[in-house]
Amino acid sequence: MRVYKTNEIRNIALLGGAKSGKTSLAEAMAFEGKVISRIGTIEDKNTLSDYREIEMEKGNSVTSSLLYAEINNRKINIIDTPGIPDFIGEPINSLNVVEAALILVNATSGIEVGTEIIWRKAAKLQTPILFVINQLDHEKANFEESIRQLKESFGEKVTIVQYPIQVGNDFDAVIDLVLQKMIKFHKNGEAAEISEIPESEKKRADELYKLLVEASAQGADDLMEKYFETNDLTIEEMRRGIKLGLENRSVFPVMCISAKKNMGVARLLEFIGNNVVAPNEGKGLSTTKDEIILCDALQAFSAFVYKTAKEPHLGDVAFLKIMGGTLKEGQDIINTSTGNKERISQIMVSAGKNRIKIEEAIAGDLIIAIKLKEVKTNQTIAALNNVNIVFKPIKYPEPIFTTAIKALNVTEDEKLGTALNEIHQSDPTLIVEYSKELKQLLIKGQGEYHINTIKWILDHLYKIATEYIVPKIPYRETITKSAEATYKHKKQSGGAGQFAEVYLYIEPFVEGMSKQTKYPIRSSETILLPWGGKLIFNNCIVGGAIDTRFMPAILKGIMEKMEEGPLTGSYARDIVVNVFDGKMHPVDSNEMAFKLAGRAAFKDAFKHASPKILEPIYDVDVNVPSERMGDVMTDLQSRRAMVMGMESDGSYQTILAKVPLAEMNKYATTLSSLTSGRAAYGMKFFEYSPVPLDIQTELLKIYEQSSKNEDE
Repeated sequence: MRVYKTNEIRNIALLGGAKSGKTSLAEAMAFEGKVISRIGTIEDKNTLSDYREIEMEKGNSVTSSLLYAEINNRKINIIDTPGIPDFIGEPINSLNVVEAALILVNATSGIEVGTEIIWRKAAKLQTPILFVINQLDHEKANFEESIRQLKESFGEKVTIVQYPIQVGNDFDAVIDLVLQKMIKFHKNGEAAEISEIPESEKKRADELYKLLVEASAQGADDLMEKYFETNDLTIEEMRRGIKLGLENRSVFPVMCISAKKNMGVARLLEFIGNNVVAPNEGKGLSTTKDEIILCDALQAFSAFVYKTAKEPHLGDVAFLKIMGGTLKEGQDIINTSTGNKERISQIMVSAGKNRIKIEEAIAGDLIIAIKLKEVKTNQTIAALNNVNIVFKPIKYPEPIFTTAIKALNVTEDEKLGTALNEIHQSDPTLIVEYSKELKQLLIKGQGEYHINTIKWILDHLYKIATEYIVPKIPYRETITKSAEATYKHKKQSGGAGQFAEVYLYIEPFVEGMSKQTKYPIRSSETILLPWGGKLIFNNCIVGGAIDTRFMPAILKGIMEKMEEGPLTGSYARDIVVNVFDGKMHPVDSNEMAFKLAGRAAFKDAFKHASPKILEPIYDVDVNVPSERMGDVMTDLQSRRAMVMGMESDGSYQTILAKVPLAEMNKYATTLSSLTSGRAAYGMKFFEYSPVPLDIQTELLKIYEQSSKNEDE
């Protein structure tokens, strides 16, 4: 394979719903690009993209695949991405390294689950968009309805470049408004036939052509002037206008295909080659110093690692976008994100499951490197003399689905942790953490399907049997009024005994409260608790009732009980403790005795200070189609949500609410069901707030019962 120059490369991502036909299109593109000699199908489980065991079993993409096509002396790199919203991390990876994205629309169902979500991600990154209406050969295909939905959802910038003469079983030709020709497809695999537009289509073609010329003219001032003067543009001028309009997102062209039957795919590739900008003309990548770096073959070598994977026969695979210079086999490089030096063992061009070894690649290309020991997703590698360049990491959405997980065989706990960390390296949207507070291993992802896929991987690839458990809620405990308590610890068992007596006065801590208390303060210590809130520890001892050297032991005992609250074993917070009196023994008093006395006195005082259980409240924003607002609002109210307001976002509404975390279990699944997968939400911790009395009573019963079970 020859080495392509930067201006000969085009990088695109295939986006869209799960049934829009992205994998079939990638397959047809590879065929047209002479990468394969026969088109595979999902049904036959022999496509280049969906080659992994889980994808063949489930019939849909789970991770992205890098392919390419060679056409008209250009290399078009193609990233086929999953369409299920739970795997949103893969499209986000791709959008950060391509110069344009193709959003596929199923002509039978229009805009599908996930299409609007990925549109918003692309818009945020200002990625140029080209719409491709697929499956026009299906008996239920409806081109006009697809266009209506596109314009309604994405605006009047949606511009028809091709339209079908007929749809359904008779689909075999399109009118191409750029070429001003009819393209007729042959089902026997012969090249498409290009001819003049039939008389029956001229009126409609002229109307749509004028709209396309007008949209193209908006790409540049000189084109607009020419359009005002002549009301027309040459084909070269129109192509320049479309290219500029695509780049600045003032035009979203619409093309027509049947991917499975390879109708229109060759023309689509030609359109991409002519109208998508080369990497050196694109938006570039931003560094951690907020510098924009454009692809440039004349600069020192640098590359961004946008994805990593572990593959059975290759081991660790790093997917790279080369930003500067040339990368060669055997080259010494530095990971500028970590400072580690490595040597490039092998570099390859990826055609999905097939890999072609190459010796070098130039800026702008998307390639893979294998056997890089310490290179992870979101890192930068560079030439040894280019150590100051570090590209900004990709930002992923916060997880919205959490579950606890454990190995069925306790001896495999360590193995499970290692496996989950490896999966996280390939899929950064999966967050893994062990909660010391909850005593649970938690995994957090983008939805129930995402989490269930992780279980499949653990079961089938890592051979670790696991089970999911409902995660506990990180409640907090506090007090609402002041209380006093005394505790005497006395133990005599031959020899030296133990003696300590502690008098405590506790009160609620509130930010800005007066430092004065019921007893005069000799010294005070403020502890910022790792789990939030404060503990104020005041020494109010007068007359030497307790020696100062025992105060740290009393505090230690109190902290032990703060870490395991008296009500439910949850962390306690926001309490002022005043040690105002006590007794000690000249021989039997020691630190252990005072720690135990302090702990017991605090527990007793806590229970008499009108204790309250606090629950975590989250700010939740739900982006929902306007017509589904009622159902979503009703569901939120059933979850004890406090709706704070609403914001309009085109045909969508964003509901702003504060919701207890305890009510958000499996909300992602419920929301998807209520809105047919068209809604999205995010959540962020807001504050701790007292739980309602009935819920507190229930929590106390549950804790009491579990404590009895443990004792038994």
